[in-house]
Amino acid sequence: MISVEMIVLCIAALAAGFIDAIVGGGGLIQTPAILITLPQHPVATLLGTTKIPSLSGTSSAALQYARRVKLQWKLLGVLCFIALSAAYAGSKTVSIVSNSFMKPIIFGVLIIVALYTYTKKDFGTATTSGKTPVQEYLYGGIFALIIGFYDGFIGPGAGSFLVLFFISVLGFDFLKASAHAKFVNVATNTGSIIFFAGSGHILYHYAIPMAVCNFTGSLLGARLAILKGNKFIRIIFLLVVAGTILRFGYDILALYL
Repeated sequence: MISVEMIVLCIAALAAGFIDAIVGGGGLIQTPAILITLPQHPVATLLGTTKIPSLSGTSSAALQYARRVKLQWKLLGVLCFIALSAAYAGSKTVSIVSNSFMKPIIFGVLIIVALYTYTKKDFGTATTSGKTPVQEYLYGGIFALIIGFYDGFIGPGAGSFLVLFFISVLGFDFLKASAHAKFVNVATNTGSIIFFAGSGHILYHYAIPMAVCNFTGSLLGARLAILKGNKFIRIIFLLVVAGTILRFGYDILALYL
């Protein structure tokens, strides 16, 4: 018999896969859902469990984007290696220390991101003149290190931060940014899974059904994003960032009440 917990988590995974494929941020749905639904398990175990469906969904979206969007494979190879290594370190750290001190900083950054994206109407609607190859590798490597550790350590919103980086720093449009972000996100999820699986922090009887649902949602989301284009992705991006702000704002408020 399928439990109520399983149904809730599978619905959350389906929605997370759909949102994640378009612009990232699916962890804002999936992570709170599993933390609330299975409070009897250690946080590290629950975070580890969500990485399996996240990998399933991001891999699906990455393959779909790769068929339709021109990718910078050499740059992606370097960024993915750095991000994978950093995510492993972040996941190892989350089992040792609390991550609550980072939330106020992320909260402030997200408010700035939302205001900038909303007021700058052409943000991410077209590819602009980017950096030199050396600058792309330098800035990309630094950001892959930071976001990789963050995704392994906290997770939610990492995909949106990746999209933001590719747009604001490298000058990609939303569609191209989303495509590249998916591959780096695959690497961060893989790095986390290597640690969590090796340390026994994955509940596979929940992770596998969630992975199927996340994969399905990702198929739908990626196809819709490719069909609708940059303006549609920009709107979804704003909605996800707004949701992230509300989520982190609630967490911060709860610390002081």
